[in-house]
Amino acid sequence: MGSSCKGVALLINYEKLNRHSFNALVGAIETQESLDELPIYFSRNNDELKTQTQKLVKRFGKVILAFSLMTCQVVEVERIVSLLKKHCGSKVLLIAGGPHPTGDPVGTLKMGFDIIVRGEGEEVFLDLIKKILSKSDYSSLRGIAFSRNRNYVLNSRSRKIDINNYPPFAIKHNKFGPIEISRGCPWTCLYCQTPFLFGTKVRHRSVSNVCKWIITMKKMKPLDIRFVSPNAFMYGSKDGKSVNVDKIEELLKSVRQVLWSDGRIFFGTFPSEVRPESVTNETVELVTKYCDNDNLVIGAQSGSDRILERICRGHGVNEVRQAVELTLDSGLKANVDFIFGLPDEKEEDTILTLNLVKELASIGARIHAHTFMPLPGTPFKNMPPGKIRPEIKREMERLISVGKLYGQWHTQEKIAESYKREYV
Repeated sequence: MGSSCKGVALLINYEKLNRHSFNALVGAIETQESLDELPIYFSRNNDELKTQTQKLVKRFGKVILAFSLMTCQVVEVERIVSLLKKHCGSKVLLIAGGPHPTGDPVGTLKMGFDIIVRGEGEEVFLDLIKKILSKSDYSSLRGIAFSRNRNYVLNSRSRKIDINNYPPFAIKHNKFGPIEISRGCPWTCLYCQTPFLFGTKVRHRSVSNVCKWIITMKKMKPLDIRFVSPNAFMYGSKDGKSVNVDKIEELLKSVRQVLWSDGRIFFGTFPSEVRPESVTNETVELVTKYCDNDNLVIGAQSGSDRILERICRGHGVNEVRQAVELTLDSGLKANVDFIFGLPDEKEEDTILTLNLVKELASIGARIHAHTFMPLPGTPFKNMPPGKIRPEIKREMERLISVGKLYGQWHTQEKIAESYKREYV
């Protein structure tokens, strides 16, 4: 083992919500010869994290513990961090990255973390790990935040990377998953962290790069290829708004040629979605021609044109209806996202949303319901968490009972209220 890696292990908090991020980050580590012998471990859940950390501290002496953190995880993660600090002290260096730490670096440091990685992590995380292992000063690194002498230091945000320069997953550690094909979003929806985390200029992974990594994955059978993108139908678009049908077809056709009968392609479905105005006869036809998914996930968010304009969605209710109808007419199922309790939502807006939900459900759509949660780093960060009126909840429960609605809206309502009460 290289001398710089002696006495240190890296432990990844590898929970379900954060796995895709760490697949890419560990994959980036694997590209660095100087980090070849860094021992990396993965904790599958918070319950085993404390025990695993203590074992690694006893074995190596020092543990770098990395979290990728979403706002819905804050309450639970702070509890874990407090326990780790109590039992392991300075033998554990706690690093946090992801949407929540990027949006609220100071608040995350106050939770007990030692270092925050802000924005895109591939380049920054590598540099930071190298500095820590060589016991060098990391304080001038771009893209981090930390506390020093009771002061919070927020360095400038990380640079926007070319995602072609980094693998989408970790081959040596057998951590595979969806391939990120696009990063950034030009639609600055006021509730969403994506454009504020990754920027409004869209960057795409090239078709040849995607196929290269799929060839690497082909030893795994059966092979399901899924993609990560804010809007799958914006792939190849120069501005992220106008659909580039030719580029989407080039991607799907090339992936199908690489796979042949060795796997399946899922496009425009979880963990991605599509925007309503990008659902056209041409884009839907490409899915039915080349892909294996039986559904599209369509981001509608509201049934009120006033609210859609208020949150800067960039489309109206008619586009939502058309997208669902086109999807169903093609033989695909439509899973449609709606957010209840959005800021400035009045009773009439809620009724319009519920009416649209019932209308779409009546023609065959399935509704994925969410409750609004104010997220740090967004223009809506200081807005009150969403509340759903009892009569609306009753109708949502009725739709659940007939298989027309699903989602974690009730849990999100509780988490949002708890987070707002304790941290804002």
